[in-house]
Amino acid sequence: MPHAQAMPSSGFQALILCGPGVSLNTFTSTPEELPKALIPIANRPMVWYPLDWCYRMGITDIYLVTPPSSTKAIEAALSQNPHLTSLPLPRADIIAPETLLQTDGTAEILRCPDIQTAITGDFMVLPCDLICEIPGESLLEAWMIQQAGLAGVGVSTLDHPKPQISTGGEKGGRRGGLGVWFPTKSDTSTKGEETDFVITTPFDPPTVPPPEGSIRSHISKLVYSTTTDTLRDITEEKKGLPLRHGLIRKHGRIKMLTTHRDAHIYLLPHWVLDMVRLNPTLDSISEDVIGWWAKATWQDGLAEKLHLHSIFSRATTTTAASTTTDTNTPAKDSTNGGHPSLNEDIDLSTLSTTRLSPLHLSSPTTTPTSPPSQLASRVVSPRPTATPTSAPSLPIPTMLAYIHPSPTPLIRRVDTTAHLLALSLHLATLPPLTPSPSPLQTTATTPTPLSHPSKISPTCTIAPHSTITASDTLIASNTIIASKCVIKASVIGAGCTLASGARITRCVLMEGVQVGERAQLTGCVVGRRAVVGREAVLRECEVQEGFGVEEGREGRGEKFMVFEGLEEDVGGMEGDEEEEMGVGGEE
Repeated sequence: MPHAQAMPSSGFQALILCGPGVSLNTFTSTPEELPKALIPIANRPMVWYPLDWCYRMGITDIYLVTPPSSTKAIEAALSQNPHLTSLPLPRADIIAPETLLQTDGTAEILRCPDIQTAITGDFMVLPCDLICEIPGESLLEAWMIQQAGLAGVGVSTLDHPKPQISTGGEKGGRRGGLGVWFPTKSDTSTKGEETDFVITTPFDPPTVPPPEGSIRSHISKLVYSTTTDTLRDITEEKKGLPLRHGLIRKHGRIKMLTTHRDAHIYLLPHWVLDMVRLNPTLDSISEDVIGWWAKATWQDGLAEKLHLHSIFSRATTTTAASTTTDTNTPAKDSTNGGHPSLNEDIDLSTLSTTRLSPLHLSSPTTTPTSPPSQLASRVVSPRPTATPTSAPSLPIPTMLAYIHPSPTPLIRRVDTTAHLLALSLHLATLPPLTPSPSPLQTTATTPTPLSHPSKISPTCTIAPHSTITASDTLIASNTIIASKCVIKASVIGAGCTLASGARITRCVLMEGVQVGERAQLTGCVVGRRAVVGREAVLRECEVQEGFGVEEGREGRGEKFMVFEGLEEDVGGMEGDEEEEMGVGGEE
């Protein structure tokens, strides 16, 4: 049965994007049966990790967005897979727009009418291939303090004051967003891993520093973001890295990062849906929506091109009209317990008595007489009155960037086979949630929320004279291991069968895999119900679901999969060569 929810509901909504998994095509060739979201990572479905992360931070209004072709498989997994059925209630809903294709961009998903209708407030977007060990509530807390209208506890400046707190209606506030970037250099790094190019600028230090352990000290303003491949194309075309004068004028102190990667975790205000709808050319959330938004905060004229001023002006006019109506109406609102309308804005600066000490206001170059009254940095300062001849400018909300400072706690994306192998083996090293009486399972470290109840299922059948390194191995239920097998640092799925003398080292075997006698697998990922023949020797190979590797086959760095339509493409090839191509091809 679903376990109790650890956190109260945050009121946030979450969109988990279940994409096609092109980079995992060895295992997602039939998305109707096994979409990317259900590929096992350390014997759990991939989508379990972002779902569990959302529940632990208190988000229960969750939508899984998937193409229609994968709907039935995901619905069946949500109702039958023991890992997914053990998650708290309410269960995540599935949105499968009829017009959504496997090749559509992520911004196109936000443009779908079904998504526009389902999202009613501030929301979070995250991928189905995310594994995150940092507490999600710490990100929510940082976003709420810096952006979500809690002006009395955030950082404020005269050129971009904090929005007034609005106790109801996320649609009315001009709130900013928050994205997450993590370092790619770690124990789970892979060769040729994708990175992003990020430019940030720091906040002015607050009078009251963040508490110890808070992630707010690692949050800065995002001013530019793109992929490293795009940056390489720009530098080749321009013979260098061009920087606009507007960026330097607005932010004289910037920091460039080239070894971090976008985690695709975004905390976004509701008005972003209007931005995407009014700009049909936006295709990607990471490159287009976030990238152009960050540039609009300093590049002149870009906000108008993105229709941001019209969005914020309409929101401001709507909020002001609502406030005026509530003020002129003496009757109490019966829907909220007799209190005034919840859409009314509250200026915390008028309620606070906290002010800076005169010692902080005086300096050797200024006279100490009659120092101006100034609020502390955590309290909104009143905006200067504009002159009648100047039109007030509408500030663009800031896009924040949380730059994860170290490889631990873990933040990774599992979007390639190399990542699937590395992250599965890493999770296999975590200690179990409950200590086991078995002498094979001994550990002195502390379990994490990603730990399994047990590392070796009690329903496994393990013959004598087998060697298993339990400290870095996971073995799921109903697996049969014959005598004289050797298993080191591997993940074995449910219902697998290993014949006598099989040697498995740093491998991932999905459910139902059969390994023949004296077969040797090293650094391989084997799909569901695949068969590896006796005395086969495979190193760093991928084996497609249901594929049969013949006896005695040797391979290194190959993909063993069926290529559809191969007979038509190789009509002039000899029989032996045609058969070889049908078995596997090098990367």
